[in-house]
Amino acid sequence: MEGDSVTLNNRLTEILSGDEFLWWFSYTKITFIAIIDKPTDIFDVYDDVLDGRFRDRLKLDNQTGSLTITNITMKHAGDYEQMTKKLTAIFSLTVYARLPVPVISSNSSNCSSSSSSYCSLVCSVVNVVNVTLSWYKGNSLLSSISASDLSISLSLPLEVEYQDKNSYSCVLNNPISNQTQHLDISQLCHTCSDSVHCCGSTEAVIRLVLSALVGVATVILLVYDIRSRRAEQDQAHIHTPGI
Repeated sequence: MEGDSVTLNNRLTEILSGDEFLWWFSYTKITFIAIIDKPTDIFDVYDDVLDGRFRDRLKLDNQTGSLTITNITMKHAGDYEQMTKKLTAIFSLTVYARLPVPVISSNSSNCSSSSSSYCSLVCSVVNVVNVTLSWYKGNSLLSSISASDLSISLSLPLEVEYQDKNSYSCVLNNPISNQTQHLDISQLCHTCSDSVHCCGSTEAVIRLVLSALVGVATVILLVYDIRSRRAEQDQAHIHTPGI
């Protein structure tokens, strides 16, 4: 899996005094990446090849001749060949990307009329390679769809009844790992009656707040009017000539 380390080992327990090991990487072309020459005491890796994809990732075991690749990515997938004077060993490395968690969303309108008893859902993932996306009801497989070695997006629909009490889950998996998203029907599927009830309660709160604001504004205007009238009366009293 991406980010892990892998050791390529032909099960030798030690390098003999006259041994020589050559490591090659083969994907689109054969590239020399490491050498062990026991007679001349040479232990070298060539990690700047192929655009530096192996840079600071190759480690040679001086005792066994095994090769470790750290922090692997999809670019490190391919065939690795270890050549000695006596034998040749080939290792095929497959690297899998870390899986995202599937996303479940409602494929229906905002709400469903009472005449419809089913909720339409879709489970989706993006940019996946060599995976299978599946719907499960409990432990029973309902449907699935697979992606090839090309990075694509996958979507898998499902219809459930609004009152369904069964357990549903959407699972994304490859040969070495999986990610699961459980379905919460009450969160994603709503009937119009539920929406009306919800919106009715919200509307009542809004009306109450507006009524309170209007009341406060009325009081403020009334106080302002009273003060204005008193001020006018005081001004009139000051300018009235004495009798």
